[in-house]
Amino acid sequence: MPRFRILIRDAKFDGPPDIEQALAGEDAEVDLHRLGDPDVTPERYALADALIPQHQAIVPAEIIAMMPRLTVIVRGGVGFERIDLAAAAVRGVPVCNVPDYGTEEVADHAIALLLALVRGVVLQADRTRSDLMDWGPAQPVPARRLSTLTLGVVGLGRIGGMVSRRVAGLGMRTGYVDPAVGAPAGLTRYGTLHDLLAASDVVTLHTPLNEGTRGMMDAAAFAAMRPGAILVNTSRGGVVDLDALHDALRSGHLAGAALDVLPSEPPDPTHPLMRAWTRDEDWLRGRFVLTPHMAYYSPHSLRDTRRLGMETALMFLRQGQLRNCVNADLLPR
Repeated sequence: MPRFRILIRDAKFDGPPDIEQALAGEDAEVDLHRLGDPDVTPERYALADALIPQHQAIVPAEIIAMMPRLTVIVRGGVGFERIDLAAAAVRGVPVCNVPDYGTEEVADHAIALLLALVRGVVLQADRTRSDLMDWGPAQPVPARRLSTLTLGVVGLGRIGGMVSRRVAGLGMRTGYVDPAVGAPAGLTRYGTLHDLLAASDVVTLHTPLNEGTRGMMDAAAFAAMRPGAILVNTSRGGVVDLDALHDALRSGHLAGAALDVLPSEPPDPTHPLMRAWTRDEDWLRGRFVLTPHMAYYSPHSLRDTRRLGMETALMFLRQGQLRNCVNADLLPR
């Protein structure tokens, strides 16, 4: 008989949980709940020793209370703001995440969005599609030389650090703000967010979502940015105040913005920025790019998150060892 039962919630992958079961061996039984399936029953919750919520699964106190055998929660991804960390801690249940998957993919996606706006790819491609005979760049040409630009990286962790190393090969100067990171060679460290914003032509966000970063890019932050600057966000949607971004673009203070994440997903189609973009209004044309929270995506990264999430759960169940615990400061000592 397996010693443990591991419940995976809101899984998006097709096929059986072969990666997970191969790692578990005879030690654990994998209970797979797919995104779109009927809700997990109380009986299934009650039998689980570990919970691995994937996609955007919400784990409130009510669900934690339904799991008397619960020993560990492992978020099958990076963001953990949908899990009640305090409720888990009261039960003595550590909550872990998987921050080391999809790093390359997100860094590459951030640079792809940056290049799309700096080189005017979206505007020029749309214009050429509309009239193949009107050959030549649309005027004015929204294209700049990368080696003349400064990139500001907000958060120099795994992904932000990888972005900074990649853009070095493109000739961009790079500054950053991150109180937890010293000054790597070749990068300029800024003491405050607004100092970095004022010095950067392109700003790319790579921060977690917490009380310190929620709404960080607000009207004051956009006002601090250089006129004609560009914002890229592949971190968490709640870091950016969407109303303030709309105003900064509408006024012309920002040249453009590229987002892979939004405060609410899918977005409200009636929001002024979403409405202007979907209607292809003249004032926003070619200045805004939106991708559907897929920067992390590749077949490689999906396999990684499944493997790492399962390894993290099994490590604790088998050996009592924690990896990437995000509620350690709340747990009883």
